[in-house]
Amino acid sequence: MSDLAEIRNFHRVVLKLSGEALRASGSEDNISPEIVERIAREIHEARQDSNVELAIVVGGGNFWRGASASARGMDRATADYVGMLATVMNALALQAALEEEGEECIVHSAIHMQNVAEPFIRRKASRQMSRGAVVIFAAGTGSPFFSTDTTAALRANEMGADVIFKATMVDGVYDSDPRKNPDAVRYEEVTRVYQE
Repeated sequence: MSDLAEIRNFHRVVLKLSGEALRASGSEDNISPEIVERIAREIHEARQDSNVELAIVVGGGNFWRGASASARGMDRATADYVGMLATVMNALALQAALEEEGEECIVHSAIHMQNVAEPFIRRKASRQMSRGAVVIFAAGTGSPFFSTDTTAALRANEMGADVIFKATMVDGVYDSDPRKNPDAVRYEEVTRVYQE
């Protein structure tokens, strides 16, 4: 997270934060309040004296991985929905920590949970970012079979973000899972490709 100060170089940023980043190594707790507070402090410090507009997509891997549960026999769509709920728990923990740092923070959920988060509405989220609120996108895309990395790319496009910062356990973007494929190719640069 030490490179987070680089967000100041951009106008609108989406930060993809791994759920595993919220858990202390070797701990039985799924969320470490100390780690969440540190991340919130780093985000707050990175936003100081800048006009950067920030949205965050947080994963749920510290609680649940839909693909792993599916591999053990659970229906894949159901397993993915459980994972989406895990991202909401992480989003609420991060929201509380950011608010302690003095940041206005709003959670948008792709699955309607009116008592804990706003429903995702693209234009509303964009307006909230424009006025300086940190927006956290939870519950993935709201559809099974998509990762939170996919969600980050989708929301970045929807929000007109300049860049996506990826703070996860993997050091980049690969053509396949580098933990499963030792020959996975790491892309040094990813750009938008438009086809007409």
